Amino acid sequence: MAEDKTPPRLKSAAEMGRIMAEYFKELDAAAKDGSRKIAWCTSVGPAELLQALGFLVYYPENHGAMLGATRMATDMIPAANAIGYSPDICSYLTADIGSYLNKKTPLTKAFGMAGPPKPDVLVFNTNQCRDVQDWFAWYAREFDAPLLGVYTHRNIGDIEPHQVGDIARQIENLVEPLEEIAGRKLDMADLRRAVGLSRQCSDLWKAVLDTAAHKPSPITFFDGTIHMGPAVCLRGTEAAVDYYQKALLPELEERMANDVAAVPGERFRLYWDGMPIWGRLRDHSKMFADLRTNVLSSTYCNSWIFTALDPDDPFGGMAKAYTELFIVRSDAAKEAYIQRMLDFFKVDGVIYHDAKTCPNNSNCRYGMPQRLETATGIPSLTINGDLNDLRLVSDEQNKTNVEAFVEQLEEGR
Repeated sequence: MAEDKTPPRLKSAAEMGRIMAEYFKELDAAAKDGSRKIAWCTSVGPAELLQALGFLVYYPENHGAMLGATRMATDMIPAANAIGYSPDICSYLTADIGSYLNKKTPLTKAFGMAGPPKPDVLVFNTNQCRDVQDWFAWYAREFDAPLLGVYTHRNIGDIEPHQVGDIARQIENLVEPLEEIAGRKLDMADLRRAVGLSRQCSDLWKAVLDTAAHKPSPITFFDGTIHMGPAVCLRGTEAAVDYYQKALLPELEERMANDVAAVPGERFRLYWDGMPIWGRLRDHSKMFADLRTNVLSSTYCNSWIFTALDPDDPFGGMAKAYTELFIVRSDAAKEAYIQRMLDFFKVDGVIYHDAKTCPNNSNCRYGMPQRLETATGIPSLTINGDLNDLRLVSDEQNKTNVEAFVEQLEEGR
């Protein structure tokens, strides 16, 4: 009988499913009975401020990823294209708006929800891209809801005090309009508590991802894209802290103690830069496992590590944490960061994903892979695809290229 190379499933997944279901059910109940105000927020926006003011926080990017992972996105995108949104812009945006226009959502099957909860306010931060601003602006018009934003600096090298100060003031300027919408004043004790819980969640999430430095790694990048759910949607809450502290991290530590590999027979260790291909997570996990190769760390999952969050300086800490984000940094800063990751995780190669509709998170278009390979001697492969639009993904080409790349790694040994 052939050896089973399917990565073992983390037992913690069941607990994560439970707390995520509770999160969505609470949103759905509040949308129906009006018991809580609901704020839509970009995934690296000032969620802690919203929580401190009593809002339930919903993240459309999470819904975009769900549309991709359930392979619904490709069918939804044309509806957004038909009302003027280019097929070349973010396929989270086009899939999500298309889902709304088609009145079809993975939330129905997963949680019994007719659709995303109606927002009382939408708050974005352009530290990811300008697309989030346009995305939220469309819904603000559709729901006749207030739209508030933070406009970040871009192409940042070293983080300068004036940049942090500017973003901190922008976040502080959100307080008054949000208080009016929330119908309550901000209690700084509530804000410090939310920021403190977010920092705890961030530290635990980093500890989870850092377990991949162990040989063999107890976790894969594909695991990370799933188990990041609480770090994205529930940061600032005790539920997220409890999940990582009491469930996922202990399970991974047990795997390390017993040398249990996420990829049985691990031979090669790879780093992933760029967005996941959501509709191919399972396929890619199996493809690499069949080659006894673990894609074990990524720029993407590490984007929810916010070590600058500081409950003693909530506005300054949020400003610094959300300005340090990899996606807004200069190429020199990005290259230095990736070099540190390659060394820490002791990888044999790098996979760059050139996502057609996500230029801001595709770091392979201006010579970075070549510069890093020269600097580190670590070989790389660029695969073409997209985060959500599977019409832009060639499975056979990617499989052929990955197999050839692993052969190259074997020859290099």
